[in-house]
Amino acid sequence: MLKQWTYAWLPATLVVAMAAQAQESLPERVAGEPNFNGIWQAMGTAYWNIEAHSAEPLADFWQLGALGAIPAGQSVVVGGTIPYLAEALEKRAGNRAGWPRSDPETNCYLPGIPRANYMPYPFHIVQGGGGGDILFVYEYASANRMVHMSDHMEPPVDTWMGRSNGHWEGDTLVAVTTGFNGKTWFDRAGNHHSPAMQVTERFTLVSENHIQYEVTIEDPNTFSRPWQIAMPLYRRIEPNAQILEYKCVPFVEEMLYKDLELPESE
Repeated sequence: MLKQWTYAWLPATLVVAMAAQAQESLPERVAGEPNFNGIWQAMGTAYWNIEAHSAEPLADFWQLGALGAIPAGQSVVVGGTIPYLAEALEKRAGNRAGWPRSDPETNCYLPGIPRANYMPYPFHIVQGGGGGDILFVYEYASANRMVHMSDHMEPPVDTWMGRSNGHWEGDTLVAVTTGFNGKTWFDRAGNHHSPAMQVTERFTLVSENHIQYEVTIEDPNTFSRPWQIAMPLYRRIEPNAQILEYKCVPFVEEMLYKDLELPESE
């Protein structure tokens, strides 16, 4: 059984080989279950803001012109808006005021769940036979997570990605993730949660190249009630589809540690 901690050390060449092999043959079912193997990606602007938003400039990046602007997008939140508690809504305002420095994505921290699934990068689902665990591999920050189809347990420690326990409900893959550290966001708009969050994801293969992705968020410390996200995920069908490395740590070292540099000697 492939464990998450072992996968984190696999070389990039092996990751690419695994992706290529999975794309060569796509039987309809694996061990009797729908086959989710492949490279998938969300379309849209949920990575900017999961609520509806207009196109707008980023005032601090005016030199970039249209490159430094937010595209308009429809809400992927069922019902339109997130049911924040009053104090949590104030915290979101603070997150937005501090963007982009306050955004965990800016600092190359792991994206958490569900954000990892609708960032603007593809991800790879690796589903073996025998009803074993299902691996999700993401481009951004070389993130990955295992959906444990057996050996269900509460996570021993809180982490960025949490721990996912999975099961099948008919042909729908259900993953329940807990054990978050409370430091991740849902998007670039400052939407946030606490360590008490529970995420229940439902992956339904509507067609060979289309997953209906539905998420229920429960966090009584942040929201007045449970709420949902829904969006399609699409298979990348080009012959050479694969995930590539995006190890972003080197790109943020100067930003994070510039003030720790020793002054140059005269």
